[in-house]
Amino acid sequence: MRSSNALLNFFKSSALVSLALVLVAAPLEPVQAASKPLASTALNSLSVKGRAPKTGYDRDRFGEGWGEIGGCETRNVILMRDLKSITYRDSCTVATGILLDPYTGKTINFVRGVKTSSAVQIDHVVALSDAWQKGAQKLSYTVRVSFANDPLNLLAVDGPTNGQKSDSDAASWLPPRKAFRCAYVARQIAVKRKYSIWVTSAEKAAMQGILRTCPTQRIP
Repeated sequence: MRSSNALLNFFKSSALVSLALVLVAAPLEPVQAASKPLASTALNSLSVKGRAPKTGYDRDRFGEGWGEIGGCETRNVILMRDLKSITYRDSCTVATGILLDPYTGKTINFVRGVKTSSAVQIDHVVALSDAWQKGAQKLSYTVRVSFANDPLNLLAVDGPTNGQKSDSDAASWLPPRKAFRCAYVARQIAVKRKYSIWVTSAEKAAMQGILRTCPTQRIP
C-alpha cells in the first residue's frame, strides 16, 4: 500500500505527470474557486434544444473501451483518484480500496475480481448516449474519445446505482443522496459547457430546481 505522497513521488519519478495531476487535483467535491463561474450562470450559457434521435449511436463512437491517462487505463486512474486505502496489483492496477459512494453515501469495499469488480463502476456523469443525442454526434471521433475519458466526466460510484441511472439526464434521474445533487448537477453543466453539449428544456428546469437550493454552487 502506498501513501498519497509516496504515490505522487512514484508518478513524478516515472514521468507520469498528467496522471499525478488527475489524482491530486481532481477531488470529488473540489474547493469552489472564485475563478469558476456559478453553476447557474454556466447553465444559462448552454443551448436549449430538443433531444435528437439516437440513430447511429454505439459505445464505440466514443472509443473502443477505456483509453489511457499517463500510460494507465482510465478506469484505474479514476479508481486511484476516488478510492481510499488503496492496494495495487501493479503500478497501474488497483487491487483493493474503499469508496465513499457520492451517489448513495454508502461505504463500499472494492476488490478486483470477475465477480466483485462491478460493485464499483465508473460512471460517465453525462452519459455517452445522452451526449450523442445532444450534440456529440457532431464532434470529431478524437474529441468524443476525450469526452469518454475526461476525468471531469467520470466518477467511481456504486455499481447497482449506476445501472439504475443508465443514460438518464437530470430530468429523469438524480443521485439518491440529496447532499450530492448540487455538485452532481454542477459537474454535468461543466462537462456540457466544455464540449458544447446542449440541454433539453426539461433538463434545464430540473437543474435550475436543484441549483436554487445552492445558489453559490460553482462548476468544478
